[in-house]
Amino acid sequence: MNISIKEKKIGLNHKPFIIAEMSGNHNKSLERGLEIVEAAARTGAHALKIQTYTADTITLDIKTDEFFIEDKNSLWKGKSLYELYEEAYTPWEWHEPIMKHANELGMVCFSTPFDDTAVDYLEDLNMPAYKIASFENTHLPLIKKVVSTGKPMIISTGMASVAEMDEMVQTIRDAGCEQFILLKCTSTYPATPVNSNVLTIPHMRKLFNCEIGLSDHTMGVGASIAAVAYGATVIEKHFTLNRADGGVDSAFSLEPEELKQLVIETERAWESLGKIKYGTSDVEKGSLTFRSSLYIAEDMKKGEVLTKNNLRIVRPGLGLPPKYYETFFGREVNRTLKKGTPVDWDIL
Repeated sequence: MNISIKEKKIGLNHKPFIIAEMSGNHNKSLERGLEIVEAAARTGAHALKIQTYTADTITLDIKTDEFFIEDKNSLWKGKSLYELYEEAYTPWEWHEPIMKHANELGMVCFSTPFDDTAVDYLEDLNMPAYKIASFENTHLPLIKKVVSTGKPMIISTGMASVAEMDEMVQTIRDAGCEQFILLKCTSTYPATPVNSNVLTIPHMRKLFNCEIGLSDHTMGVGASIAAVAYGATVIEKHFTLNRADGGVDSAFSLEPEELKQLVIETERAWESLGKIKYGTSDVEKGSLTFRSSLYIAEDMKKGEVLTKNNLRIVRPGLGLPPKYYETFFGREVNRTLKKGTPVDWDIL
């Protein structure tokens, strides 16, 4: 199930693919957006992701009822959807310089489109891959439009039931695409580790027979590391220069040093998975010397009897294993032995 986005390979046999999501953290400044690109590249992240929409392509300019955010727990309480997206969107004319800068710094850059016009625009920029956001994962016409580009796609599955995920996967496959990745996602901002349920990841892999990752809105890197341990091959995290700078997504975004740790520790987690292995590995053979074993603890003459005083279990491990300790009690040695002699059967 290996997938490639440009030269970056994604799969269980490759280190986790780390995506830094800029989202609205540019705070309406292209200069800041380019600084975010540079900071992401310095962390070792493999991809930089942006979003392609305008307030008019994603919602209606209505400031009442369901178009107004009144949830007291929301980061965006008191704003209409239109106002939120007007503040958060990335101007389309910024896409090309952001993509170019990311590519120059060795990162893949791709985007999340929210309607057909965004896909058409991104195709003109030769987008190497597409991301479908959780809130669009039931938008089957958009998914079909993205599949028609022939590019790899990544889909967040926040809020989606198994039936809805099956429908999106069938839509993708029926259109001839196998280069897709599903991301386990909890669509709260921020999310908590308790609600991350990364145990779902291996089940999703078995259920849909595709690559699985995590779109992680928790603080810190713990949930992402756990996800890699359970088979996630992609990790997506929102990214900013400094949460104190503010911005629509800053509260649940990683800062540069945190993203750097994410890159390092998820790779370590992946490397540590290895394979099912018992017994002494090649790298452990030198350590066998430091096991405990049976040694003569006092100088002994031929014919003397072995006791707890002159026979001990100590390190290093050149003598017989400790399991034979009591077998030697009361038996005579057949020759003179110096203190520190490793015990073998030939001393009897």
